[in-house]
Amino acid sequence: MLADRLKKLRLSRKKKQEDIAKFLGITRQAYGHYENGNRQPDYDSLKKLSDFYEVTIDFLLTGEDQQGSSDEMWKEILDPQKQMFFKDLMDAPDEKIAELIRFWEFIKERDKKN
Repeated sequence: MLADRLKKLRLSRKKKQEDIAKFLGITRQAYGHYENGNRQPDYDSLKKLSDFYEVTIDFLLTGEDQQGSSDEMWKEILDPQKQMFFKDLMDAPDEKIAELIRFWEFIKERDKKN
């Protein structure tokens, strides 16, 4: 879990939450939410943390060091608008997801013709 990895990495560097929060330019409380699992850092914060701890964003998020994932991919995935869309999608009933897939297929076909 991201929260656990952040805490382990911080403690391995003998840093306080305040130190990491200051490095990120956020409050200690905001950083504490990351370590408690109440909030997830945005892309920029994850990038700073991965550079600081000398690990990949993949490691922070998944616990595995995937060398194939680019920072650009994570930047796209962690875009707040896309996250909001996917959060809504995860909560949607199956029939609405099926409808959304049909709309998306329509848009893709329409764009092929243009």
